[in-house]
Formats: sequence, C-alpha cells, structure tokens
Amino acid sequence: MRQRLLDATVECLVERGWSGTSTTLVSERAGVSRGAQLHHFPSKSALVLAAVEHLADVRGVELREAAAALPSGDRRTRAVLGVLADHFTSPVFTAALELWVAARTDPELHEAVGPLEQRIGRETHRWAVELLGVDEARPGVRELVQATLDLVRGLGLATTITDDTRRRARILDEWARVLDDRFQAGADRP
Repeated sequence: MRQRLLDATVECLVERGWSGTSTTLVSERAGVSRGAQLHHFPSKSALVLAAVEHLADVRGVELREAAAALPSGDRRTRAVLGVLADHFTSPVFTAALELWVAARTDPELHEAVGPLEQRIGRETHRWAVELLGVDEARPGVRELVQATLDLVRGLGLATTITDDTRRRARILDEWARVLDDRFQAGADRP
C-alpha cells in the first residue's frame, strides 16, 4: 500500500505539478482509502517528500546498475554523461523540480526539502565521482565534477519545456571532450 501511494504521488507530481497534486487524488490513483493514506502520510508534504526520497533511492540503484554497463577507455566519459543526463531528465528530477518551486514560497515544505536535497546532492556528486573514476584530491577535479552536475541539471531543466535531445547530445559530446582533456585522457582513472 505504501509503495502504491508513493508511485501514485510521483505520477501526480509529474503529470499535474505540485498545485495539481492532492492527497485525495493520490489516494484514488493508488486505489487506497483516504484513511489508509492518512495513516501512512498525515500531510501532502510528508507524502510528497517520502515519494521523492523513495524515487531518489530507486534512481540510485538504477545508476549503480547503469555503471556496471559503462564502457572503459575513451568512450567512458561520454557514457557517464549520458547516464547523468538520463537521471536529470527522469521523473525523479521532474518531481524534485516541482518540490523546489513549491518550497520557495512554502516555509514548511522548504524546511523539509532542504535536507533531502542536500542528501541527494551529496549522493549524486559521489556517484559522479565514482562513475567518472576521478580523484577529487587533485586540484580542480571537485569543481569539474560539480560543474558537470550543474550542466546536466540545467539541461534537464531545459527538457521540461521542450524536447532538447539533439542539442543536449551535442553539448554532452563537447563536455566529454573537455573533461577527457582536463582529466588527461583518463590518467585519473583506475
């Protein structure tokens, strides 16, 4: 039941946004009673935060699985960028974006979203370092990893308005070349 509620919440956030998502709509979509929904999640904020956190955990598993299929050598950086771009164009990102916008003017939601986003941001940064196989102790590497995440996040944001697939691919191709040059053609990699 909890899983159905979480899945229905994400679907509503993606389809209808924060303002169009209600606990009643989520309960109906999940096929559970309003009382059962309230038992698990006493407020809309609690429900939505749990759903986004759950999706982030699921996406973390998906990222680890995708990492196993990544090539080594020259094509690895571009493949990693593709995995990260997929993450930032997924329903997880869309749902999180709805929360960010709503939290800007909702103090209760803002207080709850901040720590969740910090945790997810740290985990995503750690995944990027791991997938790229770089050493953050080297000068500038941490900043390049963060710039990469900022880049793919921005590309994900652009995709919410229009299909930006072709432009995104060209940008990621070029950024992969920049990273490979900076990381000395894979010298950082184990």
